Amino acid sequence: MVAAAPRLRVLTSITGVDRQAWDALAGPDPLPFVRWDWLDALESSGSATARTGWEPQHLTLWRGDRLVAASPAYVKHHSMGEYIYDFGWASAADAVGVNYYPKLLVGAPLSPITAPRLLVAPGEPVAALQKELAAAAEGVAREAGCSSVHVIFPSDAEAGLLEGLGWARRLTMQYHWKNPGYRTFDDYLGRFTSKRRHQIRREKGAAPGQGVTIRTRRGEALGPEHSLLAYRLYESTCRKMSWGRIQLNREFFARAFQTLRPHIEVVEASRGGEVIAGAFNLTAQGKLFGRYWGCFEEVPFLHFNVCLYHSIEECIAMGRTVFEPGAGGEHKIARGFEPTGIHSAHLIFNKKLDRAIRDALRRERLQTEPLLAQSEEISGMKPWGGAT
Repeated sequence: MVAAAPRLRVLTSITGVDRQAWDALAGPDPLPFVRWDWLDALESSGSATARTGWEPQHLTLWRGDRLVAASPAYVKHHSMGEYIYDFGWASAADAVGVNYYPKLLVGAPLSPITAPRLLVAPGEPVAALQKELAAAAEGVAREAGCSSVHVIFPSDAEAGLLEGLGWARRLTMQYHWKNPGYRTFDDYLGRFTSKRRHQIRREKGAAPGQGVTIRTRRGEALGPEHSLLAYRLYESTCRKMSWGRIQLNREFFARAFQTLRPHIEVVEASRGGEVIAGAFNLTAQGKLFGRYWGCFEEVPFLHFNVCLYHSIEECIAMGRTVFEPGAGGEHKIARGFEPTGIHSAHLIFNKKLDRAIRDALRRERLQTEPLLAQSEEISGMKPWGGAT
């Protein structure tokens, strides 16, 4: 018996679908950034809404009352908070007389983490329903008067499927720390030259001499005060940076700590009993994800210790395989973070603009692929020969 064709429903809020039904699509241990609770914290707090330029248009496919596939999607009126930078594309669109905004974005707001975007229920035909979601995204975008559809931070397989459907595929980079089996921090240090090891030891050893204590709060050690701390750290960084823009509010952090606490970790740097800096991180699937850092006092090397070295040491102790510290930051290369490929897929409706963007993506790929092929050499690390 042939299964009935699924029916599309576009939801203007993640609350339009049951939490368990949504999370079931992403597997037994979905990353926080694709979970219902994460999207709800963003939307219900007012951080990602039509008012802030994120208009929810979640794509859901149903057979009767059963959710069989879905994609988190938003009509966007700007390009902030995406981290697959297309500001130049918007300028190019303007030059050829095309309104680049609104556009349809498939992905999670303010979450530059690779995670499934074309979610399919277990037991369902994956490729067929992913193609249905891609077609639904195009149809919804055209009906809404969007210039384009953009799937950001999908898996490699999803990006390949979309490329096979004729979408333009983009290859960009982040810097990730990878654990090949270190037993100690010295194993990690052993992969660097003597000069680089000395530099890292000097930076890491600065904190005790400064009277700074660094520790991680997780699980039951996290209280309501930590959600406020996480917001204050995030706010402090946004206010200090010229590009800073406060996009998340206090309510977002409060909701995230209520519903996602098993996945949240807060790194605290204290001196004299007062927190002077810290980081808001998340964890799942044996990986650590650095999201927001901030400081209330400027101290040499404190950023490296809070955001990199402390978490690397804990990843080694806990057997975590990957540490993704967030977008950007070439300073991470010198500390053992390797260039890692990041994918996105783009469907541009205007043919002239589409040709120009595809040409730009080809040139970009020619620059990016050699860097990825030489990631270990670029990071300055010796080949790993096993723990000593």
